Amino acid sequence: MPAASPLLIAVDGRSGAGKTSLTLELAALLREHHSVTVFHLEDIYPGWDGLDGGIARYVQHVLGPLRAGQHATWAAWDWDRDADGEQRTTTTAEIVLLEGVGAAAALARPLLDAVIWIEADAQVRRRTAIERDGDTYAPFWRRWADQEDRWLAGDDPAAAADVVVQGHTDALTPQAVRRALAALPSCAVLLAPERADRRGLTVRCERVDAVPDTPTVFSELYGASTAAVWLDSSDAVGLMPAPDSRGRFSIMADSGGSFGQQAHHRGGVTEISAGAVTTRIREPFFRWLDDVWGRRAVRAPEDFPCEFALGWLGYLGYELKRETGGTDVRSGGAPTGPDLPGTLPDAALVFAGRAVVVDHAEGAVFLLTLSDGGSDPERDAWLIRARNAIGSASAVAAADPAGMAGVTSSSPPVLPVPQFTLRDSREEYLDKVRSAQAEITEGTTYEVCLTTALTARAERLDPLSVYLHLRQVSPAPFAHFLRFPSFAVASTSPERFLRLDGGGNLRAEPIKGTRGRSTDPVVDAALREDLRTSAKDHAENIMIVDLLRNDLSHHAVPGSVTVSRLCDIETYATVHQMVSTIDARLRPGRPHAAVIASAFPAGSMTGAPKISTMAILDRLEQAPRGPYAGAAGYFSLTGATDLAVVIRTLVLQDGMPDDGTRLTLGVGGAITADSDPAEEWDEVRIKARGVLSALGSRFPDTVLP
Repeated sequence: MPAASPLLIAVDGRSGAGKTSLTLELAALLREHHSVTVFHLEDIYPGWDGLDGGIARYVQHVLGPLRAGQHATWAAWDWDRDADGEQRTTTTAEIVLLEGVGAAAALARPLLDAVIWIEADAQVRRRTAIERDGDTYAPFWRRWADQEDRWLAGDDPAAAADVVVQGHTDALTPQAVRRALAALPSCAVLLAPERADRRGLTVRCERVDAVPDTPTVFSELYGASTAAVWLDSSDAVGLMPAPDSRGRFSIMADSGGSFGQQAHHRGGVTEISAGAVTTRIREPFFRWLDDVWGRRAVRAPEDFPCEFALGWLGYLGYELKRETGGTDVRSGGAPTGPDLPGTLPDAALVFAGRAVVVDHAEGAVFLLTLSDGGSDPERDAWLIRARNAIGSASAVAAADPAGMAGVTSSSPPVLPVPQFTLRDSREEYLDKVRSAQAEITEGTTYEVCLTTALTARAERLDPLSVYLHLRQVSPAPFAHFLRFPSFAVASTSPERFLRLDGGGNLRAEPIKGTRGRSTDPVVDAALREDLRTSAKDHAENIMIVDLLRNDLSHHAVPGSVTVSRLCDIETYATVHQMVSTIDARLRPGRPHAAVIASAFPAGSMTGAPKISTMAILDRLEQAPRGPYAGAAGYFSLTGATDLAVVIRTLVLQDGMPDDGTRLTLGVGGAITADSDPAEEWDEVRIKARGVLSALGSRFPDTVLP
């Protein structure tokens, strides 16, 4: 009976990248739980011109037998005689590490379970290779490098790699690579002991009784972070929220520290970056999310009132609908140029191993840190910085009478006024409204949440300054600021998408129905009453309530789905909104990410029935929505989540040809059979007003060329 096939892992990269050192250190770590064999390709290359021939020999005489579960016997090259030398054997083991230039060549990849590719600067590689192999290698450096150039001109193992490492940069890289391998689906079963190593983590919590100015805290702690998240209950201005209020907590975190990571998902691949190591998981996003979040990994600290106890934070973009019954807009030929939101990640998250949680109800700040039980000087240094930032921010709040809730600051800096253009002219949008109504008449849908977009170019803007303007003009319970390399999301969303707490309680709070505010109290009261009594808005809201009741019922305890609030009116700085609340109880054992997927995207941003209506929207809108209309919030290590619908949101992208910033604002409304097209256009203008007024911009009358 043949032996079981080993786990075959190639470690590839150009000469001098650090492959051999990493491989040997990685082998030592893996031997804690497994038998490991190492093969070096340099032993099989047939001479200084033998890269291509060595790859062929390696695949035939080494990989092939190992894949079949057999020992591999091969001829070693005698470099002194410049001819084949002694026969050697590479024995099978649970894991075989195959190291060398060409280990992950296209010819080899079908036989491999995982590929590690190591990148390094050319000058560093040359110096390292010559220091390792001595002066005898120096005359052959260019000769061998030319072979690598020719090989890589027709092959791209870096793009195919499952793990990409920046060589010669981080002493902790081998441990990070071991963790990365354990995260790969192809390695998950065998490397279960390595996965279990992360289960011993605990969350430490330090309480500071303070009422800080939260923009100051964020600026001091995360102003220089390349990836940071601020879930900002900015509507708590001037008041202390009730203990059960949606506006009770603000959360700030970044991807720094010993446990910090970033995750970006594009087209079926999630890239997770941690220090010098990037892992690529080639599977659907929600499957990956369930793997890293779907089961409780830690317990919340005692006497800590918030459901977030570290974990993942960020956004899920609307285009993830391809995994929940929708189609892929970009594969359907919609425009996806460098200026469009479709070029952004389908999802972008940070993993926070440390965070600041502000409790606006208790007047307290909690500093959370993740610990594996060992010493962590970086964590200790961060705690000192966090305490100092809270002290500074509390002094700012005390000096500002309007800052009693700890969420206001002095006026943000003046910004250049962006000049927006329309994706759809008024007549084009009205035509789309009529097309949506024709679909309703045909019976393919009964509500269509049609959207459009406003775009602008401006000289390079500081995204945080833009967000501070938004939160000052239009505070909201689910406001958020998300900053990632080259782009940011600044939102004043009032709408909860879905909450799942540690006890298994589910809640959705869809918004459908909007009226603008007036500075005249009498007129403002009349607008609110008009919304409260509107039969059309009631119908829109109830349709979405029914849709969400169905979404939640797939994973809820039978009979637990209830509507605790129907068509209530909430008032915000710039609008009145009609809001309902649907509650349910999660069935034990249900995958948490599957609950999110079953309700995604939010029905209030698609219409109903969801699947057929999303297809109609694809035809009418003909452009990706990006983060807009998706969800943003946190996925706690306790298994809890709280997500907002991404509306009232600016997406800011850098890297434009003129070195400026591109701003995108998505807006829209629900179309029913009774909709008046002209009134729907007016609703678009009303919904855009809060964001535009914060920037000093006007609603445009010109169309994007």
